[in-house]
Amino acid sequence: MIKILLIEDDVRVASFIEKGLIENLFQVKVVSEGFTGVKEAMANNYDLIILDVMLPGMEGFEVCKLLRKRKIIIPIIFLSALDSPEEKVRGLKCGADDYLSKPFLFDELLARIQAQIRRIEFSKGVVEFQKYGGVTINMDEQSAMRDEQSLELSQLEFKLLVFLMKNREKAISRIAIAQSVWNIQFDYTTNTVDVYINFLRKKLDKGFAKPLIHTIKGTGYMLKEK
Repeated sequence: MIKILLIEDDVRVASFIEKGLIENLFQVKVVSEGFTGVKEAMANNYDLIILDVMLPGMEGFEVCKLLRKRKIIIPIIFLSALDSPEEKVRGLKCGADDYLSKPFLFDELLARIQAQIRRIEFSKGVVEFQKYGGVTINMDEQSAMRDEQSLELSQLEFKLLVFLMKNREKAISRIAIAQSVWNIQFDYTTNTVDVYINFLRKKLDKGFAKPLIHTIKGTGYMLKEK
């Protein structure tokens, strides 16, 4: 279960967010002071922090800077009634990953949380599966090689390759690919997935002795050495 630390001193707002997160199967810990939030984040393992800016004792910007200084690298989403571009830039410069202005719809907050969680899972998958079948992925540079030859991939082709690497030796449906790579519901009237698989195949397999991308009839695709 995803664990979220909510640092918010407005009882009404905190209760609203906590209720919504629990309904969406997140585990939530609520604290109302900045310094208490810092201690809680350092003492326990959380997957994400939701951080108010206007807090008693230590404002959210200082909390964020202190957490980053102490190597707490999990995503931080700011919540604030301060919605000027300057305040948002300040929040991001402090080390936050996102900034949501109050008032907000819970669905928007939920979507932003899910986006950060997907990014974490995506990165973890790359670490575990960044080398396979002669393919090497460099996440920092957003680049890939096969047998020491550079692969000139578009952003979507790169994301698709990482997803296949993460799920290597597994038959993956077109629906799963569409939802994970494009974050969309699969439309059976389109062939977007097939088109991009073919784009990637031409760059990943063409000219190499062994193909890595295989079509699984009735299911989808698989990345596998044969």
